[in-house]
Amino acid sequence: MRFPAILRQLGLLAALLSPAIHAAPPALPDVANFFKADEISHVALSPKGAYIASTVRLPDGTQALVVRETADLTQFKVITRNAVEHAEIVSVHWINEQRLGFTVKNMQIEFDGNWDEFAADRDGEHRVHLIAGNWDYRQESLGSRNTSRTLTAEYGFYDTAHDGSDDILVEKHIWNSTDLLPDHSRLYRLNTRTQILRKAFEGNQPEAAEHWITDSKDAPRVVSSTIKGRCISYFRNPEDTEWKELSNGVCYTDQRFQPLFFDGANTLFVRATYNDYGALFRYDLKAKQMGAEPIVETPGFDFTGAPEIDRATGRLLGFQLHTDAATTVWLDPKLKAEQAKIDAALPSTINSVSCAQDCSASPVLLIAAVSDRQPLQYILYNRASGALIGLGSTRANIAMTQVGARSFHHYQARDGHRIPVYVTLPAGKPAGPQPAIVLVHGGPQMRGSSWEWDSQAAFLSSRGYVVIQPEFRGSIGFGAQHFQAGWRQWGLSMQDDLTDAARWAVKQGWADSRRIALMGASYGGYATLMGLIKEPQVFRCGVEWAGVTDINLMFSSTESDMSQDWLGYGARTLIGDPEQDAEQFRATSPLLRAAELKQPLLMAHGARDRRVPLEHARKFANAVKAGNANVSYLIYDNEGHGWLHDDNNIDFWSKVESFLDKNLKHAN
Repeated sequence: MRFPAILRQLGLLAALLSPAIHAAPPALPDVANFFKADEISHVALSPKGAYIASTVRLPDGTQALVVRETADLTQFKVITRNAVEHAEIVSVHWINEQRLGFTVKNMQIEFDGNWDEFAADRDGEHRVHLIAGNWDYRQESLGSRNTSRTLTAEYGFYDTAHDGSDDILVEKHIWNSTDLLPDHSRLYRLNTRTQILRKAFEGNQPEAAEHWITDSKDAPRVVSSTIKGRCISYFRNPEDTEWKELSNGVCYTDQRFQPLFFDGANTLFVRATYNDYGALFRYDLKAKQMGAEPIVETPGFDFTGAPEIDRATGRLLGFQLHTDAATTVWLDPKLKAEQAKIDAALPSTINSVSCAQDCSASPVLLIAAVSDRQPLQYILYNRASGALIGLGSTRANIAMTQVGARSFHHYQARDGHRIPVYVTLPAGKPAGPQPAIVLVHGGPQMRGSSWEWDSQAAFLSSRGYVVIQPEFRGSIGFGAQHFQAGWRQWGLSMQDDLTDAARWAVKQGWADSRRIALMGASYGGYATLMGLIKEPQVFRCGVEWAGVTDINLMFSSTESDMSQDWLGYGARTLIGDPEQDAEQFRATSPLLRAAELKQPLLMAHGARDRRVPLEHARKFANAVKAGNANVSYLIYDNEGHGWLHDDNNIDFWSKVESFLDKNLKHAN
């Protein structure tokens, strides 16, 4: 593989080179190497593959958006640097071969709806501010005429149009007055040069419409609503203005299928349960009938993936899938052969290959190569010559030998339930049991891990720890039974799964039974506190951040961004009912049992957190400190639900390292 020497005058060379050409790093990589912002990100091919856009990190830590020619990567143009003060580019998307858009988020604000949207030509000219993320901005008017066409913060980028025009699709969110959260939305087409806004479709739309699916002609065809705990989907034919009901059922318990996407021939694809696992089916909208057999199933895993479609021809080329790791299934023979050549040249990584929108005309393919010990690396594949050309690594200063290997397993919980788990062993493969950390994912209704680069697990393994990441019951992606087994089980069987994971790792000979810690954020923070209280003989210490400390407070806090619809229906299905389950909530809320927690504890919270407001941490810290002198409590004033700023992220993980070194690694 060869790597171009480009952008030297901008000081960006380090951000664009592969780890392969760096000098040997120190034996113990610096904390910042794991937790600073990616050196290259948001890599996107232009529709015909002649250009590639990406953001790169400047030596001073700021971002630049760069466009390069794929035929000669030394030919480049810097589109923008620091588009908005205190903000980061979070998405880059080609509008057509000449023009691209980018979304910018203000990192000083926790609130989600603060996205600025810009468009510019690939030479940096004709830049337009399309959407203002500042909620104080109002369109100025002169009489009945707007003097500023920049849209207000109610709007957000939805997708590009795929017809070669200068248009994008934008979504206007309508906010309710009850909890000041989005209630429904409508789609529009916005010209990125003239800023003329027009409806994406005519006629009315269903109540509470908010999740849109467009067809190959960018027409909204399917939309979903959530109303009083019912999940409802609607569809419309291209020639009609009327929306017709597609499915209607109680969310979580009575959903027949979930619409996902249209292919180039405007066939709708849906996910439905098949032999307990989510599988991909075709759906006939005219007959309102789902296919009898799935077209893609992944036994042991729910279908999770996205289609690869040639927008020029409408052909379905294949699917990007996620089982224990990412994989690609190609239906197109040429792409299947090219994938095989790439995998042969890069045998130690998972190589996710993507093609330009006009795939058959594109001279290159984009490869995202990653493994458990190699951070994500972007590479171009020249389809004519077969050459691999490195674009850059997200983290160029970490060597594979500095982090541990990762593997996927299952263990049996105490009630016989089979639990998936990822284990990362310490770097260097030390002999005998080692100090271990059960790292608990948030959500909890989400998938936590995969066989790929994980900065948290890699960092902890570099410091000599075994990292155990259970996909405890209630996690999604592993079948309906596994998901439903976690309903209303906070602090109960979901918690026992974590203890059973620790004991299983001890039996495998990996973990030292006297030195096991719990760690996690959000729900993982809750589980850390509950595990320390419930299993003091198993867990020696804990680290929690952004954690729930009182289940009742989730339902009663006026500072939370959880909607009343979710709290009134979804949360009562998945977590429990504050009235009916009052006794259970008392027994499984860490705040009410804080006096029982005696192990060393590191807590951290963002002052601007709206998902789990600061009062959770403040109340628990005051309660636990009354009887435990080994509690450290950090507040990051400019953070929300997690750390968005490099200095805070590095500071936090540096403190985690010191805490674990004292209370776990070298504990008596």
